[in-house]
Amino acid sequence: MSYQVLARKYRPKSFETLVGQEHVVRALTHALDQQRLHHAYLFTGTRGVGKTTLSRILAKSLNCQGPDGNGGITAKPCGVCEACTAIDAGRFVDYIEMDAASNRGVDEMAQLLEQAVYAPSNARFKVYMIDEVHMLTNHAFNSMLKTLEEPPEHVKFILATTDPQKIPVTVLSRCLQFNLKQMPPGHIVGHLENILGQEEIAFEPQALRLLAQGAHGSMRDALSLTDQAIAYAAGKVTLEAVQGMLGALDQSYLIRVLDALAAKDGPGLLAVADEMATRSLSYNAALQDLGTVLHRIALAQTVPAAVPGDVPEREDILRLAGLFDAEEIQLFYQIAVHGRNDLSLAPDEYAGFTMTLLRMLAFRPGMGGAEGVAKVQPPAASMPHMPRPNAPAAKPMAAPAVSPAASSAPSASVSSAAPAGARPAGMSPARAALEAARNGGKLPAAAASAAASTAAAPVRTAPPVPLGAAPWDDAPAHMHEPIPFDSTPVAAQKKTESRIAELVLADTAVLEAPGMRVPASVPVPEPEPQVSIVKPEALPALPPTPIPSLGWDGNWPVLAAALPLRGVVQQLAQQSELLQCEANGDGVLMHLRIPLETLRSAGAVDKLMTALSEHFGKTVRVTTEIGAVRQTANAVAVAEREARQRQAEESMQRDPFVQTMMREFGATIVPGSIKPL
Repeated sequence: MSYQVLARKYRPKSFETLVGQEHVVRALTHALDQQRLHHAYLFTGTRGVGKTTLSRILAKSLNCQGPDGNGGITAKPCGVCEACTAIDAGRFVDYIEMDAASNRGVDEMAQLLEQAVYAPSNARFKVYMIDEVHMLTNHAFNSMLKTLEEPPEHVKFILATTDPQKIPVTVLSRCLQFNLKQMPPGHIVGHLENILGQEEIAFEPQALRLLAQGAHGSMRDALSLTDQAIAYAAGKVTLEAVQGMLGALDQSYLIRVLDALAAKDGPGLLAVADEMATRSLSYNAALQDLGTVLHRIALAQTVPAAVPGDVPEREDILRLAGLFDAEEIQLFYQIAVHGRNDLSLAPDEYAGFTMTLLRMLAFRPGMGGAEGVAKVQPPAASMPHMPRPNAPAAKPMAAPAVSPAASSAPSASVSSAAPAGARPAGMSPARAALEAARNGGKLPAAAASAAASTAAAPVRTAPPVPLGAAPWDDAPAHMHEPIPFDSTPVAAQKKTESRIAELVLADTAVLEAPGMRVPASVPVPEPEPQVSIVKPEALPALPPTPIPSLGWDGNWPVLAAALPLRGVVQQLAQQSELLQCEANGDGVLMHLRIPLETLRSAGAVDKLMTALSEHFGKTVRVTTEIGAVRQTANAVAVAEREARQRQAEESMQRDPFVQTMMREFGATIVPGSIKPL
């Protein structure tokens, strides 16, 4: 005997066994009991919600003859008479199921309507069930309008569709329309438990809930997935097997992500993302499930009873609900939803997922500004070459107005805030003044400890200068720009403060000038570690060392530019410098120097080794170190572009026509408008 799939074997045979759709069952049951029968019914809804099943049950109710053969129209068909058994078996001649997708023309509809005028063979009603009726052509719809409105007494029409918007209004107005809803997960789980119990198959409740979520409201999809899970797990439906079959994400990863967010642990977030990358889990599914978990946490914060009791991570959800504010959960939910939408725009899924998590961390209350960045940054010793992200500027605070007397007298508010010996070595007077102003005239603990171990240095004071002049004498040349003066005192004060803020952010040694005040709320970012990328012409060129066994001249910049790479791997190749290359037997060892630690992330080195192995036809192993680079493909390309730019500008300056225009008409070349070909 051939196996029958669960979706067909356990198709409901009566209204009592139908799962869900109570609103439709109630209306049809009352209509059948009261003999108030319509001539046309329209069932709408997504796939697998019971449209065909309802039409068969309704056809049996209309034609049931009872066990004794004397029955009439009933809401409870017997299931044993000839009409009921024939309809269940799909061989009842007066119940015609037609697929409108393959019989959509006016000729097929005309043939159906010609047969409708004849009386049923051995039934009470001749029932026509037209599935996917929205696929009919406009001519076919028009041809059936009159018959659909006033059919013969022995004819009933049942229409089914997944897209009712495509059905003409003239057809909708002639039918009783019932919208079948998607199955709730609880209904699906209960139905699966009943079926697996009858099949005597062991199962885990969490596995059935996961199958119900994967069905997306379709009972037929849930039964098909259950068939697949039984075959996958060799007769036992377990959570682990269903997760492996569906590629579902283990919820423990998401719990760890939220725990790291609660602890403000940036490295912990990235550790979870790296572990997911190792197991090749879907980041898109992870963001989708993260939104579901955040939704349940929001429910636990507002209505704890609304969290399902059979959710495996219920205890963790209730615990996390107490660690976050309601506003934070709402913000995380929006970030997760938008992060999933933007995942296709990211350089890769790993970058999009980690940026979404870091965005949640950055926008947590108390995590903004320089203090928040300092909290999530790893120790400097562990990542010495990682560039520090720029801290967002804090909102300027209102400062007290400066009186003329105070502005004309030598001010001690800035200079005295950083006395000799209290400023750490390497910190400019302006930075020390701002740090002291933030801490009520005292330097931070780190600065104070550094100052205690440093010899006292004399303070360089700036002489009073008029407003609008540069109040420093040792700044770089590009800083010697006059501060614009406005006749309005308030406007002049604002422009002056803005200019001072720019100079302070640039770490210029500005102390004070008459009429100027340094806003204490201007954030001063920590100096970023600088990695020099020396141009090839700045140092003597090192000739490449040929590798005869590889048939390669040793020119790494040319090879790096020619490799078929993209993204981070391409940047790793083009911004690295080859320090050593050895070919031993069937293997090649390359030692590269790279300027930034981030170029080694997301398996970029492994992908570069794969590309080099394919190029040389041998196994290539690549080791890296951090440091200043000079002879790189990127530096060579930059030097070539600059050389072409200089050549284009010199050629334009020597052009006779241009010289004539400049000499006779006073023409000038717009800076930056010359572009080399």
